Amino acid sequence: MSYEFITTERRGNILLVTMNRPEVYNAVNAEMHQEMSDCWDAFAADDDLWVAVLTGAGDKAFTAGNDLKATASGGNKKGLPASGFAGLSSRFDLEKPIIAAVNGFAMGGGFETALSCDIILASENAKFALPEVKVGFFASASGVQRLSRYIGRLAAQEMMITGRTILADEALTLGCVNEVLPHDRLMDRAFELADQICSVSPSSVKATKRILNSMAVAEGLPESLNYSRVVQADLAKTEDFKEGVQAFVEKRKPNWVNR
Repeated sequence: MSYEFITTERRGNILLVTMNRPEVYNAVNAEMHQEMSDCWDAFAADDDLWVAVLTGAGDKAFTAGNDLKATASGGNKKGLPASGFAGLSSRFDLEKPIIAAVNGFAMGGGFETALSCDIILASENAKFALPEVKVGFFASASGVQRLSRYIGRLAAQEMMITGRTILADEALTLGCVNEVLPHDRLMDRAFELADQICSVSPSSVKATKRILNSMAVAEGLPESLNYSRVVQADLAKTEDFKEGVQAFVEKRKPNWVNR
């Protein structure tokens, strides 16, 4: 598999996927969304691949999430693929596990991408936030739904409404991640865990994920994500949305007008 904005590497039954735009902290633009969606389609279809590890290029960022500069310039008008942010957030038919190896900050859609994986390992340098409210968005790519399911509604609401950043240790305490590791141990541990998964029955893993996927559907997660897209489209018509994006690009404090 060959792509422009991500890299892939096969290691036996394991697929390593690296988001590869380090010059913009691996922020995701429209083309990268599509590449990742195509990558996960290929991963799902390959019987010789049983588990994936997802990480970001460089030492600073897993991914900064949505490429706001591309949004401001109209470059993200294509929107998300049907499979959602990073090809993952609205994907409910993948029966193979993905391990997120969060090597730096995971902000907004970056955090939502990690939450869309099955296991989250964090470097001690990792930081997490859903800061969309600071730039006129909201966490519409499953952050509202998944974070409130994983750590409880009260703690999630505080994070989503304030947009505050948490460090790796607090993420572990809250239950946002499975494990925190020294930075230089992160990828080794990710592959140790991937090898452990490969040592059990892949058919049983797929059966387990089939039930987990059905639970998400039964809980109404796809419908809620579709509604998030409707609400986000309405939000995009507001002056605050335009101001938030513009202020981010101009590196200044937004002037909110509540309309």
